[in-house]
Amino acid sequence: MTKTAPAPHILIVDDDDSIRSLLKEYLENHGYRTTMAFDGQSMMQELRRGSVDLIVLDLMLPGEDGFSLCRRIRSQRDIPIIMLTARTDSVDRIHGLELGADDYVAKPFEPRELLARIRGVLRRTGAGDQTSVVRGYSFADWELSLPERQLRSPDGVLVPLAASEFQLLVIFLEHSQSVLSRDKLIELCHGREAGPYDRSIDVRVSQLRHRLGDSGREPRLIKTVRSAGYVMAADVIRRY
Repeated sequence: MTKTAPAPHILIVDDDDSIRSLLKEYLENHGYRTTMAFDGQSMMQELRRGSVDLIVLDLMLPGEDGFSLCRRIRSQRDIPIIMLTARTDSVDRIHGLELGADDYVAKPFEPRELLARIRGVLRRTGAGDQTSVVRGYSFADWELSLPERQLRSPDGVLVPLAASEFQLLVIFLEHSQSVLSRDKLIELCHGREAGPYDRSIDVRVSQLRHRLGDSGREPRLIKTVRSAGYVMAADVIRRY
């Protein structure tokens, strides 16, 4: 039976808008729920609003810094904390761990590294329900497995996907029934804004449609919405 328990909830606390947005999209594409805060005050407000399974906490914040906030959280709750910092001084890392942080990641970092750290901390602490993390998707009799990165056709045939195609398909499945503009798709895929003549995403959509056998004159899965973008029109079921 498919488990429907909510995915682990990650609170991202960072004053850099681009980092918050990048992490939000990346973690949600990998099955996590996310909430964002930009300083200590907004972080505490989010903690009062509901349950959080793990906090990604930047060290350098306006007002109260990450060290002080880590100390405050530890005095009130036992929530796993991963600290982020642009500093490379091991003294800061040790100090953060002594205050109760569960792990420490230096900027700049690869989102995949942070994802691995999050999964590791959740496993070690038992926070969240790891069985509820999305493991794959079903749509129009297609099956996509996230751990194996495998796409299986309605006939049971494994369809090879390039890394860029896999990434784009996951984005469409995670945002099914929502129209995604070209600019939004480029932001989600590359973490940057689109240029005025950037049509690279159209090429990638065309390639993905070809993989899905959906490249006719009237695509039924990934539809074009005139002057708006693209939408995954199929009903999508998350597998846990």
